[in-house]
Amino acid sequence: MTERIEVVVIGGGYAGVMAANRLTQRDDVTVTLINPRPVFVERIRLHQLVGGAYDPTVDLRELLAERVRLTVGGVTRIDAAGRTLTLADGGTVGYDYLIYAVGSGSVDQRVPGAAEYAYPVAGLEEARRLRAALDALPASAAITVVGAGPAGIETATELAGAGRRVTLVCGGVLGPYLHPRGRRSVARHSAALGVRVVAGPGTRVTAVTRHAVRLADGRELPGDLTVWTTGFGVPDLASRSGLTTDGIGRLRTDETLTSVDDPRIIAAGDSAAPSGLAYRMGCQSAVQLGPQAAETVLSRLAGRAPAPVTVGFAGQCISLGRRAGVFQFSHRDDLALRLYVGGRFGAWLKEFVCRGTVRQLAHEAKKPGARKWWAEDRTRPGRVAAHREESPGTADCRT
Repeated sequence: MTERIEVVVIGGGYAGVMAANRLTQRDDVTVTLINPRPVFVERIRLHQLVGGAYDPTVDLRELLAERVRLTVGGVTRIDAAGRTLTLADGGTVGYDYLIYAVGSGSVDQRVPGAAEYAYPVAGLEEARRLRAALDALPASAAITVVGAGPAGIETATELAGAGRRVTLVCGGVLGPYLHPRGRRSVARHSAALGVRVVAGPGTRVTAVTRHAVRLADGRELPGDLTVWTTGFGVPDLASRSGLTTDGIGRLRTDETLTSVDDPRIIAAGDSAAPSGLAYRMGCQSAVQLGPQAAETVLSRLAGRAPAPVTVGFAGQCISLGRRAGVFQFSHRDDLALRLYVGGRFGAWLKEFVCRGTVRQLAHEAKKPGARKWWAEDRTRPGRVAAHREESPGTADCRT
């Protein structure tokens, strides 16, 4: 009788679901996915939940292959030596291989008053709490959104499109990732929706009170509710478990996504830091890293050396309310190009990406391993080599 191989995936986000489904290619592998909730959260639609226009949850069973076992709960500790996980309810789960895909979320805010008075929006429960707070305010209430990355821009324009009075505080440049041409398009559409954009030197928020935010240049901007969209962090499960992490807690791996501490632990998505050079957090990298983490496991089970990860970027898409958007194209290495698409077609592209991403997960469940190629950033090997020269302790790919 063939011995079963137990592979556990922690995290049911974009990377974790892709990894779990890809692993079902082998009949002798038992796959268990552990996630805090029984639903998948479309995090790229959380601003729509805040605006009252969309429910960003999908039953995980609709996206997982039949052979993937779903355990709803949290993991409090990884015992790498014993190959066991301690669950929040006190139970334990053993594994032969572990895929660490715990994702990302809000970070503890060190700006005075932010933790007490500002509403983060990085997770499902946070977005629901913010939605409830907005529902309790009159339509004329002044809303301040802090942070001018995609989450801040999308939240501000979604609320403005719903008739709210919104001020977007950038803390510097509006849309720092964007090429100046794309940034001007975002500024135009934001202004057309009535968003007041506060950008430039001195606009970093230094304090939050119940009814105002204070800026570095001394200005105080009054408001009835503050939304906080700046800064992302990762759960501290890896560091609490004694595994090597980078400065913000992502699991340190080699270029095959294998932990520098243990060849039985592989990371994927926002919580992975291959060679200490982590990819930009988001679904675009997660849907590539998830199946490649699974391929690392499958290669080892087949007695082959796993291949180095390859991830390429297409750009960044931002919705600007319901009727406009910007798709900012980029080089494969994630550097923005002059080329962008805006307006209604930009909004259509963003919706196409959102729907297509969920379809990718479901397709992988039905046909695991169907995707045989990955976009490739050909400049990464050079950057990795340069980083290793600067940081001699960085591990090479495991075999």
